[in-house]
Amino acid sequence: MQRYTIRVSNAELPLFPLNTVLFPGGILPLRIFEPRYLDMVKDCMRNNHGFGVCMIIQGEEVGQNTASAALGCEARIVDFDQTPDGLLAITALGERRFHVEQVKIRSNGLVMGEVSWLAAAQDVALAPEYFVLSQILQRVLDKAEISFDKKQLENADWVSWRLAEWLPLSNLERQELLQESDAQLRLQNLLEKIPNFQSI
Repeated sequence: MQRYTIRVSNAELPLFPLNTVLFPGGILPLRIFEPRYLDMVKDCMRNNHGFGVCMIIQGEEVGQNTASAALGCEARIVDFDQTPDGLLAITALGERRFHVEQVKIRSNGLVMGEVSWLAAAQDVALAPEYFVLSQILQRVLDKAEISFDKKQLENADWVSWRLAEWLPLSNLERQELLQESDAQLRLQNLLEKIPNFQSI
């Protein structure tokens, strides 16, 4: 189900297909070794722009023949280091969602997408019927020893994105949540899934 509003403005964004779903505000650690993505990271850091993460629908992360979801999330590099085995390790932060309108492939195999940015989320207070989700999220994050601003537990968007990350969902379920622009509908979707997770 596609429920999102697309802005008119378009931009060109390098795309990184992955077997994961990145959400706004999410942290994504990556180890980079393919030449096309090393070049991409250098360009992103040099020109201070992000890259797009799209979930792979068909194919593998390493290789050329992949099919990816049309809706993804921009990732902006916030840290980098070299691993003991000499690879580049980066940490990226999820920012804006986008829809891929068309793609072209550079000579090095890097996929470039013409993307439309989705409308920015508005701050929406968590409705009382979803307070239980906020409590579950706090329990999960405390158990994982993740520090966060407790005020965020009152923000419907933040709670829904973080639960979508931390609950044991399939990538297809996460992609469905990423494509939902209404935070309350995302929360309702998650609330209906909670009985499947008895150990939480």
